[in-house]
Amino acid sequence: MGRSSDSVQDRVRSVRTVRADGTPVYRWEQRPGVPAVRVVPLDPRCDDDHRPPDIGHAHDFWVLAYVERGGGAVDLDGRQVVLRDGEVHAIAPGEVVAADSLAELTHARAWSVAFTPDAIPTLASISPLTWSHHPLLALFAADGRRGVVPEPDRPRWQAWLTDLSDELRHPDRLGARDAITATLTQLLVASARLAPSTPIAPDPLVGRVFDEIERTYATKVSAGDLARTLGYTPGHLTTVIRQRTGRTLLDWLTERRLTEARRLLRETDLPLSVISVRAGLSDPGYLVRRFKARYGTTPDRWRRDA
Repeated sequence: MGRSSDSVQDRVRSVRTVRADGTPVYRWEQRPGVPAVRVVPLDPRCDDDHRPPDIGHAHDFWVLAYVERGGGAVDLDGRQVVLRDGEVHAIAPGEVVAADSLAELTHARAWSVAFTPDAIPTLASISPLTWSHHPLLALFAADGRRGVVPEPDRPRWQAWLTDLSDELRHPDRLGARDAITATLTQLLVASARLAPSTPIAPDPLVGRVFDEIERTYATKVSAGDLARTLGYTPGHLTTVIRQRTGRTLLDWLTERRLTEARRLLRETDLPLSVISVRAGLSDPGYLVRRFKARYGTTPDRWRRDA
C-alpha cells in the first residue's frame, strides 16, 4: 500500500479536549478548499506520524476502517474486536478506540478513512443532527457497526481506497474535489449495504437534545438554555452529550447554525447581516469568526468557491 496523502492530510486532527478519565478526544482540523476526508493505510511500514495513537482515544469525526489483512485486536468502546480479512468497521464520533499494544497489530493491514459527513454534498445540505439516521451512514447505526465485504468485492474496495488516497494527494488537480466526494460516496454506499437490517435503537436523550436544537437554533438560545429546558444543569448535559457523541452541547448548537449559514450562502444572495440572524448567530462579525474557525475560510470566500 502507498503512503497517506502527506502534504494535504497531515495534521488534520488535534486534541479538542480530555475527558475526566483522561481519554483524549481529537477534533477535525479543516483545511480550506479540501474536502473533509483523510485516508491512511495502516501497516507495519507506517511511520510514526501515521500510526494510530497507542492510548485509548476518541474523535469528533467519523471513521470507516477496512481490514485488508487481519491480525490482532482492538477495543472499540468497550468491545474487543478481532480484526479479520475483509471486515469493515464503522467508528462513530465519541467512541473510544484502543489497542493493548500496537505490536499486536504488526501483521494487520488496513485502511482508515476519516471524514466529516458534510464532505458529501447530499449530507452537507441537511441538518447535521440527522446524519446518524441517513441511509448513507447506515453501518454507523448498525448493531456492532461491522460488515464483511464479500471476497469477490475486495479488489474493488482496494481500488477505491487507493484512488481516494491518490486524489487527496493532489487536491489541486482538475476534478479532484468531485473525484474525492464521488469515491467517498461509493465507499459509504458499499458499507451501508453491508449493514444488518435492524439498526441500533437511537439514544433517547441525544434525540431529545437534537430535537430541541433543531427547534430553537435560529433563536438566541444558548447551550445553557437548552440544558435547562430539558431539565439538566448545563455542565452535566454537556458532559453526557460529549461522552455519547464526541461533541459538546455547544458544539452541536454551533454546528447546526453554521450548516444553516452555509445553506443560505450557497442558495441565496443575502448579506451576512441577514444570514447571521437567520442562522441564530448574533452578528456578522461573530458569524465570520465562527465560520473561519470551523472551515478555515471566510463566509464570502466560501460562497465564491461554492
